[in-house]
Amino acid sequence: MIKEVKEAVDGSVELARAMGVTLKYFFKKPVTNQFPDEPVAVYPRFRGRHVLKRYENGLERCIGCALCAAACPTDCIYVEAAENTDEDRRSPGERYAKTYDINMLRCIFCGYCAEACPTEAIVLEHDFALAQYNRWDAIYTKERLLEPHDPPHVILRSDEVFVETPSWGGTKKR
Repeated sequence: MIKEVKEAVDGSVELARAMGVTLKYFFKKPVTNQFPDEPVAVYPRFRGRHVLKRYENGLERCIGCALCAAACPTDCIYVEAAENTDEDRRSPGERYAKTYDINMLRCIFCGYCAEACPTEAIVLEHDFALAQYNRWDAIYTKERLLEPHDPPHVILRSDEVFVETPSWGGTKKR
């Protein structure tokens, strides 16, 4: 009998604590980003959409070595290399990536591909808006990865200065 009463009291205390948390945030104004009308601030180390880079002279950085595909734990990258010729030079090396595809449905954005690349050709930039209506649109081809990409809905936060921003969870005082 005493055990049941103790459990009921303990349960009531936990329920009151939970309701206290709910009431604490019930009267606060929620913090909402009006995406895509307002840009969203992300940190510089945020890993988002993949981009293939070029050198300043326009040549592709990717030499078709497929180290990125070998490092990928989900096997979402496919690279097929081809030989450069004097008439058709695409990269400064002997080879270039004839085919470079990333299946974004399988990607876990771990960044291993960028770490494995010896020429820093593949990088994960800050774009997070990757929704598609068609599954086949989620396969990023080389042409799509090489195009210049600067999304207007993303701004970078400073990593050096902590700026306190309001949120649902609030910020803890130090």
